[in-house]
Amino acid sequence: QLPAGNLQLTLYQYKTCPFCSKVRAFLDYHGLPYEIVEVNPIMRKEIKFSSYRKVPILLANAGSPLQLNDSSVIISAIKTYLISKRNSLEEIVSFYPPMKTVTEQGKEVFEYGNKYWLMLDEKETKRVYPVKEVRVEEMKWRKWADDWLVHLISPNVYRTPREALASFDYIVREGKFGTMEGFFAKYMGAVAMFFISKRLKKRHHLQDNVREDLYEAVNEWVKAVGKHRLFMGGNQPNLADLAVYGVLRVMEGLEAFDDMMVHTKIQPWYQRMEEVIQKGEV
Repeated sequence: QLPAGNLQLTLYQYKTCPFCSKVRAFLDYHGLPYEIVEVNPIMRKEIKFSSYRKVPILLANAGSPLQLNDSSVIISAIKTYLISKRNSLEEIVSFYPPMKTVTEQGKEVFEYGNKYWLMLDEKETKRVYPVKEVRVEEMKWRKWADDWLVHLISPNVYRTPREALASFDYIVREGKFGTMEGFFAKYMGAVAMFFISKRLKKRHHLQDNVREDLYEAVNEWVKAVGKHRLFMGGNQPNLADLAVYGVLRVMEGLEAFDDMMVHTKIQPWYQRMEEVIQKGEV
């Protein structure tokens, strides 16, 4: 059914980055084979070829090589390509133009137009989104995952010096570091991120106990899915399910994740997501 056979994909990532995890969840669920290049977060020489200095970057070759940036653009563009037989991937990517903006801190960043839209014709849209509300709901919660949920991760996994050290131990173990580099990254990084997480807490107006914000957010998500659906997408996950799962998954193995499982109602939905994604990987 999918025009994926001729699609060669290479994902440049940090394994513990929530935006990269979102892209992997999407690719795995759709059974798309891809190569992973783990980027060294200090030197970043693996992405020297690109003027876009962040991850994830997806190199896609569907006849001609193409670079896709921004996790939500990657997901929307590839999903459009899988559904729509009309346009080349190159054409589809051109529907998501990068726009340079300046943040409150005076930093230049790229924002992407239309990044939560799938570029489908009327017939295709009807097939994927039988009613308009389904599309609106999916876009709303994909945006929520990027604009809110993702900002709760760092303050929670670096909440205390002990948690910061445990998180960096995991990052160094899973990431691409030399021996000495890993040693310094673990201890210096843990200290730095402990203090940065306090700044992030202030910037995003989080509660004193940042766990409470995490619990409220995931319970809000569970409530939005509701009791009568397996997933927000119904019987199968939609792009919002995959985004939320991808973001939360980076905390696995850490204290924040265990606390979230105990103190919220997320577990049944999360386990269903794990099961369908594992099936997708087969």
